[in-house]
Amino acid sequence: MCDWIVLIFIIPNNKNMARYIDGFVLPVPKGKLQIYKKMAQEAGRVWKKHGALEYLECVGDDLNPQMKGMKFQKFPQIAKAKPNEEVIFSFITYKSKAHRDKVNAMVMEEFMANKKYKDRPMPFDMKRMAYGGFKTLVDL
Repeated sequence: MCDWIVLIFIIPNNKNMARYIDGFVLPVPKGKLQIYKKMAQEAGRVWKKHGALEYLECVGDDLNPQMKGMKFQKFPQIAKAKPNEEVIFSFITYKSKAHRDKVNAMVMEEFMANKKYKDRPMPFDMKRMAYGGFKTLVDL
C-alpha cells in the first residue's frame, strides 16, 4: 500500500498568450476629469462584457521625469496638453488582433444602438486623442 498522494495542478499561464493592445493618449480638461472617469467606467464595463481582458484608464502623475540628461518627448507634448488639462494614458488588452476586432465590433454596435451613448458629447478634444493597436513584443 502506498502512503503518498500526488496532486497535479494545472495553472493557466497567460504570459504565453500573445496579447494585443489598444493604446490611447489624450488630454482631458481638469474640470471634466470626473465626467471622463464616469464615462470611462461605463465604457470599461461594456468592453469587459464583450470580452476585453483588461481595461485601464490612467491619469498622468509624473509627467516631467528626469532621466540623467536623456532627451525625449513627454506625454504632455505628445497630447498637446494645455496647462488646465490632465493627460490620460489608457489601454485595453485582448487575446489577439482578431479578438480585438470582434470585441470592438460588439462594443460599437452596443454604443450605436443606445441613444445614451450615440450622440453623447465627449469631455475631451477627439482631434488630440492618439489611438493605435499594438502587438505584444515583450511580456514578462
